[in-house]
Amino acid sequence: MKIVMVCAYGMSTSLLMKKMNAAAEEKGVTVEISAHTPVEMEEKKFDCDIILLGPQVAYHKERLQTMYPNIPVAAIAMMDYGMMNGEKVLEDAIAAVTNH
Repeated sequence: MKIVMVCAYGMSTSLLMKKMNAAAEEKGVTVEISAHTPVEMEEKKFDCDIILLGPQVAYHKERLQTMYPNIPVAAIAMMDYGMMNGEKVLEDAIAAVTNH
């Protein structure tokens, strides 16, 4: 599963990515997670299964969904982001892809 995370600066997102990777390893799920800014998302097309938005950039959801109509775009819940709950964010991403 390829996950693209969209964030403003990347510091907290990189920690969340590590926790998501650890959760995926524990669950036996293969993931490839990368983080990009909203500008990068506009400048080139990304091939992924889901786009996750950090709470600080959630307002880009509509625009990104228009740019990527066949890919689910979801905002990470603020509580899960703040708590760095990588397992929950990963579970939500898997569910969103499955239900898309």
